[in-house]
Amino acid sequence: MTDLNVLHDDGDPEQRRREYGDSDAPVEDALVAEARDTALTGAERLNRTWRALVVTGLFGGIDIGLGIMAMVLVKDATGSQLLAGMAFGVGLIALKMAHSELFTEEFLMPINAIVAGQGTLLQLARLWLVTLLANLAGGWFFTWLLVIAFPHYHDVFISTAEAYVVDRPWPAAVALAVLAGSTITLITRMQQGTDNDVAGMVMALISGMLVVGMGMLHGALNSIIMFAAMHAGWDYSYADWLAWFAWVIPANMVGGLLIITIPRLVRVGELLLAIRRGELALQPDDSNAQAR
Repeated sequence: MTDLNVLHDDGDPEQRRREYGDSDAPVEDALVAEARDTALTGAERLNRTWRALVVTGLFGGIDIGLGIMAMVLVKDATGSQLLAGMAFGVGLIALKMAHSELFTEEFLMPINAIVAGQGTLLQLARLWLVTLLANLAGGWFFTWLLVIAFPHYHDVFISTAEAYVVDRPWPAAVALAVLAGSTITLITRMQQGTDNDVAGMVMALISGMLVVGMGMLHGALNSIIMFAAMHAGWDYSYADWLAWFAWVIPANMVGGLLIITIPRLVRVGELLLAIRRGELALQPDDSNAQAR
C-alpha cells in the first residue's frame, strides 16, 4: 500500500497537482474551467456587432422594466419591501433567460477576456458605454408604457424612487452603491458557472431580494425606476437624476471591479496569461490541445 505520508512529504506540489487532476495546470481543474469559460464568454461579448450590442442592451432595460412591473404589483399588494425585491428578481430571470445584458454584468468576464488576449480596452469601453446607454433607453421607454397603462401605481413608483435619493450619511450611500455593484457582478458569475436553469433563476431571485429588498443603490436599475416615477409626475428633474447617477455608477464599478473582478483575476490570472501565450487552449476541445 502506498505510504501517504511519503506521498505528501516528498516531491513537487505542482507535479502532484498535475497527477491528481485532469489538466496539467498547477491549480484546481475547476479554476481551469473558470478561466476558459469567463474568457470565452467575455470574448463573445466584446466582439459583438454594434447591432447586437445595442439590441441586447435595449432588451436588458426592458427586462428590468418587467421586474419593476412585478415589484410594484407585490409592493402595492403587500407593503413588503423584501417581497417586492424578490418579485423584482423576475426581471433578472428575464435577463438570463433572454440573453440580454445589464451594465454591471459586464465587469468580470470581459476583463478576463482582455487579460487572456481575446479583446481590447477599446472594445471594453464600447461594451460598457453602449450597454449602459441602451439599458437606460430601453428602461425609459418601457416605464413610459407602464405609467400610461397603470395609473393607479403612480404613487408606488414615486415612493420607491424617493427612497433612492433620501438624505443619508455619505459613507452609507456610497457603501450601498458599492455593494450593489459587487452583488450583481457576483450573481452574474454564479449564474454563468452553472448550466442548471433552476439554479440560475433562484440566484436571480436572491439577487433581487438583496439589491432591491435591502435598498442598495444601483445606477441602471434605480434609474429605470426613477424614470417611471418621473413619467408619473415625480418632482425630480433629469438634471437631478444625472447628478445622482454621476456618482452611483462609479461606486457600482468599484464594487464590481475591486471586490469581485480583481480578486478573481488574481486567482486565475496565470491561466488567463497562459491562454494569451497559447500555452492553454481557450476551449478544451480545440484541435490544439492544452500544451503539456
